[in-house]
Amino acid sequence: MQFELQHTDNKTNARAGLITTAHGQIETPIFMPVGTVGSVKGVLQRDLKEEVKAQIILGNTYHLYLRPGTDILEQAGGLHKFINWDRPMLTDSGGFQVFSLTGIRKLKEEGCYFQSHIDGSRHFFSPERVMDIERSIGADIIMALDECPPGTSEYAYAKKSLGLTHRWLDRCFKRYNETEPKYGYHQSLFPIVQGCTFKDLRQQSAEFIASKEADGNAIGGLAVGEPAEVMYEMIEVVNEILPKEKPRYLMGVGTPANILESIERGVDMFDCVMPTRNGRNAMLFTSEGILNMRNKKWENDFSPIDPNGTASVDTLYTKAYLHHLFKAQELLALEIASIHNLSFYLWLVGEARKHIMDNTFSSWKSFMMNRVTNRL
Repeated sequence: MQFELQHTDNKTNARAGLITTAHGQIETPIFMPVGTVGSVKGVLQRDLKEEVKAQIILGNTYHLYLRPGTDILEQAGGLHKFINWDRPMLTDSGGFQVFSLTGIRKLKEEGCYFQSHIDGSRHFFSPERVMDIERSIGADIIMALDECPPGTSEYAYAKKSLGLTHRWLDRCFKRYNETEPKYGYHQSLFPIVQGCTFKDLRQQSAEFIASKEADGNAIGGLAVGEPAEVMYEMIEVVNEILPKEKPRYLMGVGTPANILESIERGVDMFDCVMPTRNGRNAMLFTSEGILNMRNKKWENDFSPIDPNGTASVDTLYTKAYLHHLFKAQELLALEIASIHNLSFYLWLVGEARKHIMDNTFSSWKSFMMNRVTNRL
């Protein structure tokens, strides 16, 4: 994988870059739709390309390991072929999902023992095992196994957890370097900065992660309940240390406003389930503000869903029609809303990129922040 830093805004730390992988190029800043089990909920791969204009999507190691399982994925020739996706892909290690299984997992130095949320069967993830699973899945970018402690963790626990994450990272890199890709193309391993909301721990972690000289670096453990301003402070602390010549991936973030603020602080890559999850619950993010499509006010509004939208659904269908579909509980409502929200997120980061290249990001961002936080 290669990363070219093409331009940095002259007033902020916002960056425009180009990531090159075996499955194509990714223009940054970029938003990555989440396809947890090999499917971005409610959206065909065709529409991800043509409507959403997704350049890269995500899969999740925990979920794909449980089903369909690595045997099926290997027989298919990897996840790309299994789901018919020929563009770049990233897999999360599953660490966040495993550690969310409160009461049915046990954390030890060797790894994590857990029960499946599907059938209660017992499993074990170690750094080595996760590397093997991610080799079988075959994503272009794979994530190291880390512990994602609760955002409310006390300092002592956060410090202990960080030590475990760093020791696991050493084991991830050892296993990664001992193994080869299964499908004939390079896979890049990204380490993850942790440390909760403690500045000194975040600094220690960023320094340790930077020392690995990986193809790219991730920032985890944020947007888990801490105030937004604290999250932005931690991003600034970390990005002061992470190398500028490598892409920076902020995991699981977030709202359009979160994304704009994080781009301003030098983040390049984002993912979040919010566009599809909120879309399925009738919340639309648009160029003019936030809409709740169940509100009666849209019942006889025959204007386009988003007159400035880039997906065909934005102008093909009216607010009144989408309101009707949600009220009637039609599945088409979920599909239209998901496609719209994802395309809006991709439009937003694409516009951010243009304004970074033109050195007009700061003024554009101020204008857009008013739009993306406005409830219509």
